[in-house]
Amino acid sequence: MRKKAIIKALPLLLMVLILLLPEVADAQCPMCRMTAESNLANGGTEGQGLNNGIMYMLATPYILIGVIGYVWWRNRRKEDEFEVEEATS
Repeated sequence: MRKKAIIKALPLLLMVLILLLPEVADAQCPMCRMTAESNLANGGTEGQGLNNGIMYMLATPYILIGVIGYVWWRNRRKEDEFEVEEATS
């Protein structure tokens, strides 16, 4: 029973830890921002590439979850159709 309580509290403890240590979470941001600003000031297009990379990383989990959900839904529908055919036979 104690082990279950620890497992349930673990996500909350991790969230509190992440909120208490924000320096670790944004360690690279000033470097990326400085590089992009200096590149754009010199007429480069690196900033646009960084924006595209961010959008790619943002979209990837949603696409994966969508594909997994669609496959699950399709397989579940086939199982339901099979059960209906067995019941009518």
